[in-house]
Amino acid sequence: MDVSITDVPERRRYEARVDGQLAAIAEYLSADDTVVFTHTQTFDGYQGKGVASALIRSALDDARRKQLSVLPACSFVAQFVHRHPEDYADLIQDPSAGRSRTQADSD
Repeated sequence: MDVSITDVPERRRYEARVDGQLAAIAEYLSADDTVVFTHTQTFDGYQGKGVASALIRSALDDARRKQLSVLPACSFVAQFVHRHPEDYADLIQDPSAGRSRTQADSD
C-alpha cells in the first residue's frame, strides 16, 4: 500500500491518501513556534493498516524540520509519541511551563 502524505495548510491538516483516496487526516492549529495536533481520523476501510501512524510520523517529522514544538491535544498523537519516545519526545511542548521538555530539562 502506497501512502502519500501532504500538509494542506489552508485546511489546517495533514492528509494521507492511498491510491489517490483520502484515507486519514490529522488536524492542527499553529501558533508561533508550536503546532497543536487536535484531531486524527482514519476513514472506513483504512483502519488498522498503519495509515494513521504513517501520517503522524510524517507530520511530526515535518514539525522537526520546521523546528516547531508539538502539543499533542489529540490522544492518538500523544499515544504515538509515548510509543516512540526516542524519536519524538524532544518535540513535545510542556504545557505547564510553556516550553519544550528539552528546554526544561536543561535548566
